[in-house]
Amino acid sequence: MSLQAIKFHSSPEVSLSILNQLQVPYQSKYLDVDSIAPIPEFTQFSGYDAIKGMYTRGAPAIMLVGCFSIVVELNRVINGVDSKKFGYDITSITQFKIRLLQRIDELISSRPTAVNLTNGCNEIKKIINSFQNEDLKQLYKKILDFSENLYKEDYQSNIDIGNHGLKYIIDILSKENYNGPFSVMTICNTGSLATSGHGTALGIIRHLNQFLSKDKSKYNFYFDHAYPCETRPYNQGSRLTAYELQYENIPFTLITDNMASFLIDNLNRKKNHTNQNILSTLSSNSPIRFIIVGSDRIVQNGDLANKIGTFQLSLIAKQYNEIKFIGAAPTTTIDYSTKSGEDIKIEERPKDELTMVLGAKMNGNVFATDSTTGDVVLERVRMAPLNIQVWNPSFDVTPHANIDCIVTEKDYLVKDDAGNFHL
Repeated sequence: MSLQAIKFHSSPEVSLSILNQLQVPYQSKYLDVDSIAPIPEFTQFSGYDAIKGMYTRGAPAIMLVGCFSIVVELNRVINGVDSKKFGYDITSITQFKIRLLQRIDELISSRPTAVNLTNGCNEIKKIINSFQNEDLKQLYKKILDFSENLYKEDYQSNIDIGNHGLKYIIDILSKENYNGPFSVMTICNTGSLATSGHGTALGIIRHLNQFLSKDKSKYNFYFDHAYPCETRPYNQGSRLTAYELQYENIPFTLITDNMASFLIDNLNRKKNHTNQNILSTLSSNSPIRFIIVGSDRIVQNGDLANKIGTFQLSLIAKQYNEIKFIGAAPTTTIDYSTKSGEDIKIEERPKDELTMVLGAKMNGNVFATDSTTGDVVLERVRMAPLNIQVWNPSFDVTPHANIDCIVTEKDYLVKDDAGNFHL
């Protein structure tokens, strides 16, 4: 199995392939991306398809796949024989730029809430609009260089986010003179599969396990356990985060989204009643001190849009003074043009994602495989009546009042005395 979500090569041949995350954790299978957006008869699998269809997900990874898909299409158009098929006029730089900008706008529409995609594409649009040369190969080279640098910068930012998140947690626990083990909770997937590698919120958890585990801690406290939420309806937590935690031997216990408050109440209050028999079944009884989440968009005042279910975790955290709620994201996730979360456009997903579930067919205790291809057999099962009304927003908005800290690659940020973030 693999933790590499994106494979891009600029030589000897330009190619982009993505890990099909709908098949993780059952198997690792890569899909080749050949264009920005679908054109009947001339494309097989586009960046738009990959993002809209949830084959790739996670705000940073979406941005990178989108930018690299632009590179792939430009290579086909400029260096190949596909310009007319894609609607480009390579004899006119003006018309060429107009068509390319149209294609990029179509790509952006694939996931409107994930601002990283918009930010990355807008930077490429700036390159296109400022380009005055007639040599299209030079334009291609500029966009290629930008996209490759973006990939490198995202990976480094992930490492820096891990460092700053680790520092915030150490600072908080040191200030409290905390003693003993602690646990963390997270939702969705914010690891290597959602980024160029390492991860944002899950990157912080990786740092905790690497530098603050019991046998490595220099302090009176240490990281003990992680609790990833299942993250319905697409199950990124149970399929992807659980896989990444298991892959790296980080101690964890999977829970469903609606177990969070009950778990926290028992772990943090250590109640002396019949629920003690529940605590005894857990592999760890250390209190949850931090809820660490990623983000698809952070706006001016610090309001945070993330996977549906994040907001309710922030409400739970507010009930317990000892739990700090952390949002982790690179600065490419910050939307400086939007003042508050009320102005964030929330994407609504197809109703079948809520009424049906996709998973691997089992053959006893092993995954069933196709006798011809060897692929794991995936089955879609319906879990609700036919012809019902469904509301399926993909994200919710956590107000900055519920957030204790925002961690970026530059530093960790806390609110001033008036309760305001200064991003």
